[in-house]
Amino acid sequence: MSPEVRDRALVELGRSEGSADTLALLVRDQDTRRLLLLRAVLDAARAAEPAVCPPAEKARLRDDWALLAQADGTVPADRACGSGDGGPGVSSARTRLLYPLTGPWTLTCLRGLDPAERPPAPEDARELRRALAHFSALAAAAAARAGIPFTTELTAHDGVLHLPSFGTLDTGTTGDTVVRAIHARNRITLRRSDAPDVTVFLEHGFGAWSGARCWTAAHALPGLVPGAPPVPLDDLAPYRSIRDDPRHRALSAPTTLDDAERKRWLQAWSGTAAALRSGGGRRVTEARTLLRCLVPLEMPPDAAGPGENDGGCSATRRDAFGALLCSTPPSPVAFAATLVHELQHAKLAALSDLTTLHRAGPEARYFAPWRPDPRPFDGLLQGAYAHLGLADFFQRRALTADPVHRESAWAQHARYRAQVGATLPALVGAPHLTVPGRRFVDAMAAAYEDMAAHPAPRGHTVRAQAYLKAARTLWTRRQAPSAPRLNE
Repeated sequence: MSPEVRDRALVELGRSEGSADTLALLVRDQDTRRLLLLRAVLDAARAAEPAVCPPAEKARLRDDWALLAQADGTVPADRACGSGDGGPGVSSARTRLLYPLTGPWTLTCLRGLDPAERPPAPEDARELRRALAHFSALAAAAAARAGIPFTTELTAHDGVLHLPSFGTLDTGTTGDTVVRAIHARNRITLRRSDAPDVTVFLEHGFGAWSGARCWTAAHALPGLVPGAPPVPLDDLAPYRSIRDDPRHRALSAPTTLDDAERKRWLQAWSGTAAALRSGGGRRVTEARTLLRCLVPLEMPPDAAGPGENDGGCSATRRDAFGALLCSTPPSPVAFAATLVHELQHAKLAALSDLTTLHRAGPEARYFAPWRPDPRPFDGLLQGAYAHLGLADFFQRRALTADPVHRESAWAQHARYRAQVGATLPALVGAPHLTVPGRRFVDAMAAAYEDMAAHPAPRGHTVRAQAYLKAARTLWTRRQAPSAPRLNE
């Protein structure tokens, strides 16, 4: 049962804010959901027919679960996962279990264990075998992080074995290859029958190095601020792709970075904390609390050249809370704005899991200035909320930035605030808001109104309104004659 969301939390979040306690509430709930999904994989495998999950697969899964339970210290094999204090190593092991990209993996397993076709199609059965085999690598990684000695068999698929948080072994083979993993004294030996052993030395927190050319280490960026943990820059994990999700149809594919690209990420990241702080100190706290990994995306083919508005892309995933997918950020300010934008989406998605904000249907009928197509109510709410956060970020930045950057901040604030203002009437007047949803949307409206105390210079406001008028006119022309009128 989800914890109650108090009015104070709804107001804080509605204003695009969030105290430490409120953010912790969102994180705890999402962590619990991820652990329950992990347990659901074991239960679904136990209940699956032999044609879906053969006895050998079930036995391997039980062994993996036992290793995982030993690593975590609080995951009994006969009852559901839950949060709580554990024995030595629980923090490092559980970090692996709560890693954002375990979310898409668990859902892949659950879909495969309850197939639409019986017996499952060969390609679906193959994907399920690979997903269940990944559990072995996850359990091994958690045990290694917890310092537990073990010997276990892993499977490389199409020449690749990924060890979460450590790196990837390239076996140079096709099909499936068995790799024996032996962990002792902070190193993992990866042994194959027809190749030299590869010894991998574990690094603290994230990554592992090896002298073998077939090993690619996982990478992480330094902590956002001194004392913060490193942030994985994950260009290796097998479940970082987004498949068959219409919300992300225009998103670029995940990419693997070379050294030059990693340096560009590091360069932008090194100034991001200061840029976030210029838009309000709470934005740093928000990023520290909610962001757990970055997934690099290819730059869209129609992106402009280098600059703060380079046409890059970014997204969050509801099934991967804590992950931010993003093309290479061109500057610290652009990186900070992307974090503000996407973490707004993450907060609202997490809040929506905790409490029902509205009961609107999926019909796409609302005008959103940032999109050429009609939006469903939930999409309108998500977009307005993200733009409210950006309007707040750039207003605060404009009030504190040096003269060189002040005008740019005011211009962006004016446009984002105008976009929010165009959508608020539909949100505030919606009949399908629940009581928590009403409190949340009213807080959004109050935050919007409070921004009027420090208006943008008139020129920026006029240009923002002209942009909004043009967007509204173009949107109206694109609609069929029988389409609903604007936000009615």
